[in-house]
Amino acid sequence: MATSNLFEWQLFDGQKWSSICNDIFIESHYCQPGATGITINTSMGSLYIDFDAMTVSGPFANLSIRRNMFLSHNQKQEVGWYYKDNHRWCEYGSQGLSGNTSSITSDSIEQQYIKNPNGSIQFSAGHMNYTVDFTAMTQTNMYTHMRRKVRRRPKFNSTVTVNSSLPTIAYPVHLPNISTECIWEFMGDEGIWTEFQKPGCSLDSADIERLYQQNPQSQVSFTAGRQNYTLCLSGMYQINNLYGTKRVVRRIAGGTQQTNSQFPQARWQFKDMDGLWKNYNKGGSRGYCSVSSEDIEAQYQQNPSGTMNFRAGRFNYDLNFSDMTQTNLSTYTIRDVRRL
Repeated sequence: MATSNLFEWQLFDGQKWSSICNDIFIESHYCQPGATGITINTSMGSLYIDFDAMTVSGPFANLSIRRNMFLSHNQKQEVGWYYKDNHRWCEYGSQGLSGNTSSITSDSIEQQYIKNPNGSIQFSAGHMNYTVDFTAMTQTNMYTHMRRKVRRRPKFNSTVTVNSSLPTIAYPVHLPNISTECIWEFMGDEGIWTEFQKPGCSLDSADIERLYQQNPQSQVSFTAGRQNYTLCLSGMYQINNLYGTKRVVRRIAGGTQQTNSQFPQARWQFKDMDGLWKNYNKGGSRGYCSVSSEDIEAQYQQNPSGTMNFRAGRFNYDLNFSDMTQTNLSTYTIRDVRRL
């Protein structure tokens, strides 16, 4: 696969995102663990990209930078993990200046990082034990408490196949006409579907649809606020790269919704004051309800032991999946909930 199809660096000038010419030079520099950033010359003048903070500074305000990845459903980019050994960046698993080799490799650290980007991992090198903190991006010697900087960088133009030993299941893909207007939404904190929109998010529905048309199986990086996310188009979900929070995503085209088809079509009900079980219906004649059974099921699939908030009429409620109850947050009335 050509390098240009794997990544794309884009610049936001305060109004729109634009591709950066000759971004292969940015990518090759970014893949070097010792590189803190790079200065590029653009029509807006000289700009500096900070690789650690993923920010850009220049003569204008409201500038942003992002790096998009275009990978198939069974691909992932090979990632290297490095620590600063005095004045040299060393990859985990290689021999450091002390002559010791760590008991973990970049791949084992990456696997743990994917499971919990806000966590840590312990390992040994020689007679010493260490902890790598993913949040602080530091390595700490558990005996001397000496800390070293840690960096996570992709390896240039290098991808690996995921689960290559497993049989590949082909799913039919039906692409609409490119001119069809589609809306892309994610499930927000309160269980309410929210559209991807600028400027709060670096991608909007049109951007995502364009990427989807190019490759429906790809993964796309984007930012919202100060957080970085990965959007998996084949799995129809987004994940927070720092905290690992996973949210369901859906695509609405021509009045039809495309979500992750692995979710069962469950029906959610609450036990009303008259003792009858009633469905969660968005809208409703007795007062507006902000969620439907589909919305609740999508949130439940993300975290079956979690909770979600919703509105009905003038009240706010908390739905507890572990207790299978809903609680009125004003009156604290608790009602039973069931999933059919």
